[in-house]
Amino acid sequence: MGQITEDKVLEQLSKITDPDLGKDIVTLEFIKDLKIEGGDVSFRIVLTTPACPVKDAFEQEARELVGSIEGVSNVNVTMDAVVPKGRGVANNVAVPGVKNIVAVSSGKGGVGKSTVAVNLAVALSQDGAKVGLMDADVYGPNIPMMLGIRNQPEIGEGNKLIPLEAHGVKVISMAVLVPPDKPMILRGPMLHGVVRQFLADVAWGELDYLIVDMPPGTGDVQLSLAQLVPVQGAVLVTTPQKVSLSDVTRAFSMFEQVSVPVIGVIENMSYFIPPDMPEKKYNIFGEGGGAKFANDHGVPFLGEVPIGLEVREGGDAGTPVVVSHPDSPQAEAFGKVAEEVARQVSIEAMKPELVVMTRA
Repeated sequence: MGQITEDKVLEQLSKITDPDLGKDIVTLEFIKDLKIEGGDVSFRIVLTTPACPVKDAFEQEARELVGSIEGVSNVNVTMDAVVPKGRGVANNVAVPGVKNIVAVSSGKGGVGKSTVAVNLAVALSQDGAKVGLMDADVYGPNIPMMLGIRNQPEIGEGNKLIPLEAHGVKVISMAVLVPPDKPMILRGPMLHGVVRQFLADVAWGELDYLIVDMPPGTGDVQLSLAQLVPVQGAVLVTTPQKVSLSDVTRAFSMFEQVSVPVIGVIENMSYFIPPDMPEKKYNIFGEGGGAKFANDHGVPFLGEVPIGLEVREGGDAGTPVVVSHPDSPQAEAFGKVAEEVARQVSIEAMKPELVVMTRA
């Protein structure tokens, strides 16, 4: 019987390639805590996102490959995840403890951008990530209502605001700082001051993702915010109809102008499924526009989310659809979108390391 060595185990595991990063999991240093005790082999596979869609496949393949080594009687694989810290954008406000900031943006209002931001944040949290949600839509801040938040944040150590929590997500919004019956009257410089405070004067703690719900549109305010927030990448929300796609093109150009990578496009309100006729599917706003836009601009298409009463009811009740109707088509779609967003953020964050590996 041949001796089981670390080299033999790693040689087998190096046959597993991460499809997104294009390298094997040994080269990517995903294998941790490798131990060999007689015929027992144990190790952790530490992925770059807790929402990794190939997690189960990796685990099964690792068991089979290591189990095929002569003398191995038992393989103990622990799947884990550590989200890599993104590069962010230079010369911006740093947010201690926050690994990746993702902006959710749209070229116009009325496409369900805030609904997407809320359900994306909660879905990422459900997958095991540490998530924060910053409502930068200061003129129409409705994130707290969508999450059922009614109280105000307290002041903590260092005179920092302690974010409120709902459904596993840390939240800050102008709506919890200003009485609901008071209008938001903010000029550009004041707005920038608010956003700077949300970044620097909130005790976010350790976060894998901070989702930023941007104001709709592509004017000076949005451009300034895109420059101010140290964003790892932007997610664009559109609907299938042509006018929405025209507006999201301007949003794409805005992020391009400030060198923020667009990590993908989400098509919201893609189609309608009547509750009493689940076999029916109506393309109310057209079909395929989001996927075509993504293809034309060379960015990933993150998925399509159907329109449904459950989404509206969840938003009104303060319980996002991924919580209130977890088995609905809408919740399943948001879950898949969250996986894709996490995946693209990891690819973007790992790019500098992949360049180093390629040169080595």
